[in-house]
Amino acid sequence: MHKIKSIRWSILLFLLVLNFGIDQISKKIVRVEIGEFEQISIIKDRFTLLKVENTGAFLSLGDEMPYLFRLIILTGLPLAFLAYGTYYLFAKRNLSASFQIALCFLIGGGVGNLYDRILHGSVTDFMHMNFYFFQTGIFNFADISIMIGIGILLVQSLRNKIDSTRSSVEANELG
Repeated sequence: MHKIKSIRWSILLFLLVLNFGIDQISKKIVRVEIGEFEQISIIKDRFTLLKVENTGAFLSLGDEMPYLFRLIILTGLPLAFLAYGTYYLFAKRNLSASFQIALCFLIGGGVGNLYDRILHGSVTDFMHMNFYFFQTGIFNFADISIMIGIGILLVQSLRNKIDSTRSSVEANELG
């Protein structure tokens, strides 16, 4: 039993470090190699690198707030949520594997952006996608990790809802 717990913890730590590490390595490369607002086309004009320092949250929301409010809302609250999420991930023993993986992506990405905010005063964003009918804001690998975590939770939630509905229908058919 102790060996299984150690393996579980090792896998969870690996996923957390992997998410955080990829994000931080990519941001370090971008900070060194790409100038502020320099745009590099990777796939025509559909996928570009464009380095910006984001002092706000998602899509620069809150970057005009006074410093104290930004500190509380964009640093303090995420720190509390990430600390609780990490505690929950390692303390709860009966979480499904997909829920654990989703938490690793959410926490790894969240820590990556929070680390930037604390260390640099802003978050380095650098990827931009422009499709003919839709374009993204400028984002980074931490944002991708967070979105993957949310996606996993959404799929799991839908799957649970479908299973619950199916069980209800089967129970009604038998009764």
